[in-house]
Amino acid sequence: MVFYFSGTGNSLWVANELKRVFGGEIVSVAEELRNVTPTVERNGFHHKIENREKIFFVFPVHSWGPAPLMKKYISRLNIDNYLDQDVYAICTCGDNCGNTDRIIRNALKKRNIRLKRCMSIVMPNSYILMKGFGTDDSETEQKKLAGSVDAIKEISENIRTGKDTFPYIRGNNAWLKSGIIYRLFCRFVVGGKQKFHVEDSCTGCGLCAGICPTGTIKMKEGAPSWGTGCVQCTACINRCPAKAIQYGNITQNQGRYSHPSLQ
Repeated sequence: MVFYFSGTGNSLWVANELKRVFGGEIVSVAEELRNVTPTVERNGFHHKIENREKIFFVFPVHSWGPAPLMKKYISRLNIDNYLDQDVYAICTCGDNCGNTDRIIRNALKKRNIRLKRCMSIVMPNSYILMKGFGTDDSETEQKKLAGSVDAIKEISENIRTGKDTFPYIRGNNAWLKSGIIYRLFCRFVVGGKQKFHVEDSCTGCGLCAGICPTGTIKMKEGAPSWGTGCVQCTACINRCPAKAIQYGNITQNQGRYSHPSLQ
């Protein structure tokens, strides 16, 4: 079973590759969170697995920690028939992950789920909402995409054969990035007031509202409007076909990125 969260398609591509190799159900964390029923409100999310089934959690790294929606989902997740089957986490990152592995391990431990291994796959950058960040140049993007194909093949083969060698890029100053910057990101950026706005080139297609994982974006008079609850996954701004969405005065000259599988 593959649980995934994805904004611009990197983690969705990884999730689909895992499903192709290992089979099983693929579960969109964002979709489940957007469609919470009264039963789920009372009892949390329930998914039953088979005795020998592998479990995967796939998500992007946001500010050197797990995508906040993945942590939120795990906090209410119940895996029925869990008998210590193999559990893996695979995080996609632009460069390095900090202590994302430790954070996700602790989140799963609180649900009595034992993480066997956390791995990382370097993929093209998509976070463009802050100065100093941005998309990769074309050559770097293509190199990362090619590398991700090799990485998922290596990871899948190592899991299949039981080889205990997996890639994970922690990077420098992990304690600072994950212990302070990530906490500040979760506390002050996620769910707060956003600076998104739309230019006249907007066609009113509604794609941004349709793909928003939190339902934050609503179409009003033919144009998107942002409410509260944004997790800064950057899906709306990166995937807008007209490149009409901007964030403050930061993104006007920025590139855009979404995984080729989404196009």
